[in-house]
Amino acid sequence: MECIKTVKFKIKTADKSFSDTISIYNKALSYIINAVDNEWDTVSTLSTVKKQLNYMEKLIHNTKKNKAKYDFDDRFYKFPSYLRRAAAAEALGAVKSYYSNLKNYLDKKVQYEAKNKVLKEKPPVLGMERYSYPVFYKDNVFERTGNNTAKIKVYKNNDWVWHDIEFKTKNLEHRDMANFKEMNPMLVKSGKKYYLHFTYKKTVKLNKTPLKDRTIISVDLGLTNSAVCSAMKHDGTVIGRLFINQPIEKDRLLHEINKLAKAQRISGIGRKPNLWRKINNLSKQIINDTVHQIIKFAVDYNADVIVFEYLGKLKLKGNYARKMRIKLQYWAKQKIQNKVHDMAHSYGIHLSWVNPKNTSAYAYDGTGKVTRLSKKDLCEFSTGKKYHADLNASYNIGARYFIREILNPLSEKKRLQYQAKVPDIAARSRQTLSSLISLVKAV
Repeated sequence: MECIKTVKFKIKTADKSFSDTISIYNKALSYIINAVDNEWDTVSTLSTVKKQLNYMEKLIHNTKKNKAKYDFDDRFYKFPSYLRRAAAAEALGAVKSYYSNLKNYLDKKVQYEAKNKVLKEKPPVLGMERYSYPVFYKDNVFERTGNNTAKIKVYKNNDWVWHDIEFKTKNLEHRDMANFKEMNPMLVKSGKKYYLHFTYKKTVKLNKTPLKDRTIISVDLGLTNSAVCSAMKHDGTVIGRLFINQPIEKDRLLHEINKLAKAQRISGIGRKPNLWRKINNLSKQIINDTVHQIIKFAVDYNADVIVFEYLGKLKLKGNYARKMRIKLQYWAKQKIQNKVHDMAHSYGIHLSWVNPKNTSAYAYDGTGKVTRLSKKDLCEFSTGKKYHADLNASYNIGARYFIREILNPLSEKKRLQYQAKVPDIAARSRQTLSSLISLVKAV
């Protein structure tokens, strides 16, 4: 599989022509979207994307042997060929998406009418006006002239000309990007600044370690601790533990959320954008730090799989500040999993998800349900033993992964035989580390 990373480089020598280039590209994109929409009855009958793009190329571009139906070349004089093809591909994707959404809407409307109901959703609309960023293809509209210098073709004084730029360099070694191939950059505007977004690509092979030799990292994403990780072997042996927390950032985040709640009560509109900026930045810092620590822990133990709980729907209870904390935690958990997914694959590590129900409600040693103590980090087993609640949950998460991998290849007859020996494995919501150890002995 391919692993892709994007790195942005700030352009030091910004120019007004950059804005004009992005503007003219979007006008060309809107023009081609309109053309694709007009010709959709014909375009949709073509079997491959390549044939569809070739057909659109003939419709908008004049050659010695071809007279274009649309006056694209006259409207966009000297428009670079690679940018035209990139705009055509993006326009084709936009129109395809629109008609796909329209079909789904009409099918849904028919289902509602069959039940004598009225569909209140509005039909999808094909947006002609776009704000997209052009990709600068190497040798055609982009040429490197040094480590931090290059030439790009921009729209300036009603013409397409080469423009020299200088951008900030970045050390890519600490990102583990030694074997990545640099692809074509994209010119992106953020605020008043311009960046080159370089895409780096690498082909990686995911680990295919046999189950008995497999090492996993089970991750419990919590509230008090950002994450608690356990490195586990096939037989239930725990070979490593990691507690991840950012107390300083979380304390600041709590203060900002309380300020926001107060501002909402007194309708203080002026300060809200600044508060949200601080909240989002703190949340982003917590997410990034958590993800990098999880990946480092997995690499240190040569893990083959990282296991998470599958997150369901978000339920909100309590006052405004409490709801905001829960929301931010939920979004953070989703973003942590997504970012770990992207980073783990660059190391050849798989990701897996298990049933989250009762992972922290049952003791890992098989003694039944636990009682949460007033101190949120701790729980008490039925035997009176006190243990870290999130660590207990991480053991059960890892155990559920191995139980599923052991049972899935088996026939129904074999599975029932093992369930008779280890009754706890019958219900996924009751599986614990003790269940895995008993199952491995039975197998």
